[in-house]
Amino acid sequence: MRNKSPGDSGSCINTTDLSDFEPVLHDLADCSADVIMPFFRSKLDVDEKHDKGIYDPVTKADRGAEQVMRDLITQHFEDHGVIGEEFPNKDPDADLCWVFDPIDGTRAFIIGAPTWGTLIGLSHKGQPRLGMMNQPFTGERFWGSDNGAFYRCRDQETKSLATSTVSDLSRAVLSSTAPEHFSHKDGWEKFQTLSNQTRMTRYGYDCYAYCLLSLGLVDIVAEAGLATYDIAPLVPIIRAAGGIVTTWDNGDPTQGGEILASANQELHDKALALLSQS
Repeated sequence: MRNKSPGDSGSCINTTDLSDFEPVLHDLADCSADVIMPFFRSKLDVDEKHDKGIYDPVTKADRGAEQVMRDLITQHFEDHGVIGEEFPNKDPDADLCWVFDPIDGTRAFIIGAPTWGTLIGLSHKGQPRLGMMNQPFTGERFWGSDNGAFYRCRDQETKSLATSTVSDLSRAVLSSTAPEHFSHKDGWEKFQTLSNQTRMTRYGYDCYAYCLLSLGLVDIVAEAGLATYDIAPLVPIIRAAGGIVTTWDNGDPTQGGEILASANQELHDKALALLSQS
């Protein structure tokens, strides 16, 4: 890695403050981008997974980017776990565990839309503590930790992130990736109930929607069918920016499922009340 690592195996660190690992997030973002970008907006082969019931593509860019990140973690932090989308988990119950989604939004990636991103997270004893979304095509990078949430576009100055103060559903902007992700009729009907109360609803942004929420531009994100790697790296960004993220029943979001993220607690409570109706 280009930056100094906080110990050969990560065993001599202060686990109450993982800020020493922030440079590692940036290194992982850089190395994964080097793998991904030659494939973007190119004529690449696309395979299809068959375990989710909906079209779920995967490419050489997905697999190659995750592999290079896994290799770097294995090389520098032997006792760390790894959870990723494309390969089997490695020691997922380790105290320190990295979580990777090399291309969150592969469907956007394969049609050349720049609303995908690389998700990189570090959890301590199952709780997300560091997280990053890197979008190498637009040059945007969002990251969060105990020290705050931050945004940088290419070589511009790094800025702090803050969610919006919108607390009325009638003024809120709602986002979700796609209606077909609500595989159960009950979930789709609940989402529509929430959508009908908001100012407008926008689809198709995958991980980018949560970053727009952290920028203060989107107020609510509601989704279903998420896995750990889809949400855990985003949790530190959302929370450090002032947002709230839980499951639809107000539980721990780190295992995925039905996820609700809101700009503030008051708005979150109102959205939860609609989504939790039987």
